[in-house]
Amino acid sequence: MAAGFKTAEPLEYHRSFLKEHCRSDGRELTEFRATTLNIGSISTADGSALVKLGNTTVICGIKAELSNPTVEAPGKGYMVPNVDLPPLCSSRFRPGPPGEQAQAASQFIADVIESSEIIKTEDLCIERGKVCWVLYCDLMCLDHDGNVLDACIIALLAALKNAQLPEVTISPDTCLPEVNFDKKHEMQIHRHPVGSSFGVFDKSIVIVDPTAEEESLLTAQLTVVTDEEERLCSMHKPGGSSLSGEKLQECINRAVVRQREIQKLIDKVLQSVKTPQ
Repeated sequence: MAAGFKTAEPLEYHRSFLKEHCRSDGRELTEFRATTLNIGSISTADGSALVKLGNTTVICGIKAELSNPTVEAPGKGYMVPNVDLPPLCSSRFRPGPPGEQAQAASQFIADVIESSEIIKTEDLCIERGKVCWVLYCDLMCLDHDGNVLDACIIALLAALKNAQLPEVTISPDTCLPEVNFDKKHEMQIHRHPVGSSFGVFDKSIVIVDPTAEEESLLTAQLTVVTDEEERLCSMHKPGGSSLSGEKLQECINRAVVRQREIQKLIDKVLQSVKTPQ
C-alpha cells in the first residue's frame, strides 16, 4: 500500500512525513546521512579519497603535472577540477559529453577552490614565470542518490590532504626541472571548506542533505560552504523559491556545525592511515 502511494503521489507521500517533522528514511529534518570516508584508494594518483554520503558515492583523484604558469599569474600554479556524472551513477544521465549538471558542478567546485583559498596557488609555483604544478582534480560520481555537491567537496578536501608532491629542483646546467620521486612532501592546506546542502519543500520546509527522490520534489535548493573559522566561503542557489533571512541564517548555523564534524572525520581517517596498523 505504502509503496503504491509513494509511486502514485510522491509529493503527498513525503508531505505525510514532513507533517510529523521527520522524513521517509527516518531522519530528522536537519540530519545528514551517515558519512564515510576512505583515503588513498587510488594508488596511481598523487592523492585520492572516496566519500559515501548515504548511498551517494564520489571518488576524487588528484594528478599533479608540471607546466608553465599563465602570463597573468607568473608566480602561481593552478587547480583544474572536473566533475563527472556518468550514466553508471544514475539513469538520469546519458552517455556523451558532460551534461549541464556536471558542468555546473565543476564550475561550483572551481568557485569554492578560489573563494575558500583551500590552497595558496603561490605554493604550487616552482620557479616564477617558468615552472609550476597543475593539480588536476577529477571527481567521479559512482552512485548518485542526491546531494552530490557536498560529497564532491569532502572528497576534494580529503584527497588534497592525502596528496604528496615530489621534490622539484631546477638544474643549473640545463635550466630544466628535475623531479625527485623519492622525496615527497604534503601540501599545505590553508582552509578546510565543507559544503552543506539544503532542500526546500513547499517553499517553506527546509531539510538538509536531500536524497535524489527528495531533490526531484523540492521548490528550491541551497548549498552553503563554510570553513573552520566559520567564514562563509560560497553560497549556491540555482533559482527556485526564495528563503527568508531567518531560514537562511539557520542554514548557515547548521553548515558551521557540519564543517566541524567533517573536518574531525577527515583528520581521524588521515590519522588512522598514517598510524601503522
